[in-house]
Order: sequence, then structure tokens, then C-alpha cells
Amino acid sequence: MGKVYDWFEERLEIQAIADDITSKYVPPHVNIFYCIGGIVFTSFLIQVASGFAMTFYYRPTVAEAFSSVEYIMTDVNFGWLIRSIHRWSASMMVLMLILHMFRVYLTGGFKKPRELTWVTGVILAVLTVSFGVTGYSLPWDQIGYWAVKIVTGVPEAIPVVGASIVELLRGGVSVGQSTLTRFYSLHTFVLPLLTAVFMLMHFLMIRKQGISGPL
Repeated sequence: MGKVYDWFEERLEIQAIADDITSKYVPPHVNIFYCIGGIVFTSFLIQVASGFAMTFYYRPTVAEAFSSVEYIMTDVNFGWLIRSIHRWSASMMVLMLILHMFRVYLTGGFKKPRELTWVTGVILAVLTVSFGVTGYSLPWDQIGYWAVKIVTGVPEAIPVVGASIVELLRGGVSVGQSTLTRFYSLHTFVLPLLTAVFMLMHFLMIRKQGISGPL
């Protein structure tokens, strides 16, 4: 094992990377409230893992979506637990995100030179809300259906382009299979990818600029 490690160490300088990660200075004023962002990240990882597990059984069609969710809850081994964890971690992610943004705002973490860190955080907040909207519709029950109908109908009030935006969101004039397909694609591929990218940017900027000082 030593020779294998030495081979990688010679090419990748693993020890230098590990030292940089573990030796980063942490200001003395940092307290438990500075860990809330990490809870948001942990909740996201739980969401990814539990959501991925459910994709093996969920069927994104208007005819089978609800029954496939019922199957997950009643017939799949620990399916009820996996879906419950997915829902609980979603609520936890939203709650911790709100608290995290309050903490950053109250401690002035958005000020120069950390403006871009704040911007990426706001984008991540929008993506998190989008997760909630798209995920809410996937069981395709009465609540999900009407929630989608209301949410996608909101842009209709925008002059000139409102109707086009509604049709783009729904995949047609009315809510149906195209709408569910789009929301499923957004929820399972587009939004996770964008969230991962902006989280990486967020973390790299925090790593580069360090934790903001006390007020």
C-alpha cells in the first residue's frame, strides 16, 4: 500500500492537499451558528441519495405516478422510510437555508469582498425553492396537480410574454404529461446539476476569502 500511495503522492501531491484542507485558520469568533450552512449541504446530500433511490421505482407518467409512489410507500423494502427521509430532509434544507441566510446577513457576511459569495447563495436559495415546487408535483395527486396549475399560471399576468412563459413551463396550453415530464427532468437532473455547480463555486469562494469577521 505504501508504494501505491507514494506513486499517487508523487503525481498528485495528496499530502499537500490534505494539509491545506486540515490547516485552514478558523477565527475564534466562529460558533455553532456558522455550521448551519454545513447542515444545508448535508441535507442536500441526503436529498440526492434518497431521491436517487426512489428513481428506481418512480414512474413519471400521469397514469402511473401516483400508483408508483404508493408502491414505494407500501411494497418497496424501507421505501416508506426513504421517501420520509427525502421529505424531512427537504424541510430541513429549507429551514436551515433560511437560518443560514439570516446569520450571514446579520453578521455582515455579504459585504466586500464577499459579494459574489452572497450572490451564489441567493441563487442557491432560488434553486432550493425550485426543488420544492417541482418535487411537490411528482406524486401527481390532487395537491400536486393544482399546485402546478397555480404556480405555472402565475406568469400569465406578465404582459406580452406571459402566455408564452406559461406554455413553456407546462409544455403546452394545459397541465398534463408534458408538464410532469418537464418538472421531473428539472427535479432530478437540471436542478441538482446547477445546485452542485453553484455549491462548488460557493465553497471555493469561502475557501479563498475565509470566514467573515465579527461585526
